[in-house]
This record gives sequence, C-alpha cells and structure tokens, in this order.
Amino acid sequence: MKRSAIQPGSLFAAALVVFTLLVSHLAFAQPAHPLPSWNDGSNKAAITTFVDKVTREGSPDFVPVPERIATFDNDGTLWAEKPLYFQVYFILDRIKALAPQHPEWKTQEPFASVLKGDLKGVLAGGDKALIALAMAAQTGMSTADFERVVKDWIATARHPQTGKLYTEMVYQPMLELLAYLRANGFKTFIVSGGGIEFMRPWTEAVYGVPLEQVVGSSVKTQYEMRPDGPVIMRLPQIAFVDDKAGKPVGIDTHIGRRPIAACGNSDGDQQMLEWTTVGQKGARLALLVHHTDTKREYAYDKGTKKALEEAKARNWNVVDMQRDWKVIYPPEKK
Repeated sequence: MKRSAIQPGSLFAAALVVFTLLVSHLAFAQPAHPLPSWNDGSNKAAITTFVDKVTREGSPDFVPVPERIATFDNDGTLWAEKPLYFQVYFILDRIKALAPQHPEWKTQEPFASVLKGDLKGVLAGGDKALIALAMAAQTGMSTADFERVVKDWIATARHPQTGKLYTEMVYQPMLELLAYLRANGFKTFIVSGGGIEFMRPWTEAVYGVPLEQVVGSSVKTQYEMRPDGPVIMRLPQIAFVDDKAGKPVGIDTHIGRRPIAACGNSDGDQQMLEWTTVGQKGARLALLVHHTDTKREYAYDKGTKKALEEAKARNWNVVDMQRDWKVIYPPEKK
C-alpha cells in the first residue's frame, strides 16, 4: 500500500504544538518570582540583591547558612498595631473576663475604667495603669494555662475597626519576605516588645516562626511542684523588656548570633537595626516599615522620628507601604 505523503501544513502544525508544549513546560518549571506582593523598586531590589550576595557561593559577601540570621519586630512590622497594640486588647478582654472574681475592681482604677468601657480613662493612667492591668490579666497562672488562654482569644477575637481576626491583619508582603529568606537558608526570629508567651502560641501557624525563635518581653516565673505535677508559674513582676536598647540584649541572650538582616518600624527598633548594621563588614540589610497608607491601613509618624532620621543617615531601606506594597493583608479566605 502506498503511504500518503505528509502535507507541509500538517508538519508545521505538529511542530507548532510541540514547540508550544515545550515553552509551556519551561515556563512552568521556572521558579515563581520572589516577593510577588512587592512593587518593583529600590526596596524590592535591595532585598533580592542582598540575598544574592550573601547566598551565592564565591561572592565576597557570602555568609554560611548558620550565620544567616534575620530578626523581625512584630507590632507594626509583621502585623498592624493601631489603634492600640493587639496585646492591649487581649489584656482589656481578660480584665473583663476576670472581673466577676474581683468585685473591688468596680471602684478601683484603672480597672473601673476598663469595666465601664472608658478607654480614654484607661490610657490617662499612662504606663503605670497599663502595667497594673497587664500584671492582673497575665500572671497568677501557669505558663500552660496562659498558653491556653492566648490560643482561645487569638482564635476568636476581632479587630474593633476592621472586624478581621487579629491574625488576618498580618502583612502579606512581610509573610513573603519571611518565606523568601527561609527558602535561602535564613533562620527568621521575632524580636518584639510584646510578651514572649503571648506570641509563642500562634507565631508558627501565622508566620512560620517556631516558638523557640521568638524573643520578647517577659515576666518573672518560678518552678513549683504540685500534686498533679510540676508547673512554671507566672509572677506579677517584670523580668525583661525587649524594646529599644533591650532588643540587642535579647538577641544576644536568646540567639547568640548577630543578625545580618533586621526589620522594624519604629524608634523601638532603632537599636536592633544598629546592632545589625553598624560597624559590621559584608552585606547587611536593614528595613524600616513606614506606615503611609490611610486607605488600606494607617498613616502615622508618631514614635518613628528618630528611626527615620537614622535610616536616612545610615542609608537603611525605608519601606513606603503605599508605594512599595501591592496589597497589605492576605487575601480573605472564602
């Protein structure tokens, strides 16, 4: 039987199909572009250039994996912090929950203002009032009991303005930055003024940062043997404040290595960024998140003046939320 000749048109069509499949395969095989929620610009370029320098074999700035340490503030850097720190809302809710056990609070400040819903009255008492509330709400229980309380609250409590769960008010671009650094051999740590045991119950699920990589402020604790077994009890005394000059101390105590990358957003992070960059050889990355977006988040400079001035003097990277971020929060789950 005589074979039919292959028509030129069909040969071209077959070749086109093969070529299309090959191109599609190659495109699919390429890794996704890092930091998809970041707009192209100097800050995104600074991040990717830094990571290339410290991870590329043969680079003069190459850093071995064990030394790739990155530290992140939490409030205002990884999640929102307005109109109040989220841990303050936790404390206020705890005071209300504990009020039936403390009838004296009805007439005793700052507790009476909390129970009346007078937030201005609470804040009028300043740091002294907030510390009194924090000690009453967060101590006098075991660390295990406190962990359960935090988990229950964080699973249901919602922001008073957005109605979102607090864990939904994390910054999508920063989640991507955490993941990008970890994909390149970094260990990511949270170094926050917030309570270490307030953050530990949820940071791994939300940020991918395990509890042993969380550094924060703490109360004093003590070991006790009870009939049903040993416990660590939380005492109503401050042990350590992980803010401002306390942050490098916390890093040195808990991590033992100096970071090569640090991210913050306020004057409370200035010393951490100094500890990471000043007087150090090789590539270093310092990011200062600047809240500039009134429509999608908040815009404010209060508590950031010194850090912004030093960022300019030391050539730190200032992230303009409105300009640099395509989105603020992760897409809402349906």
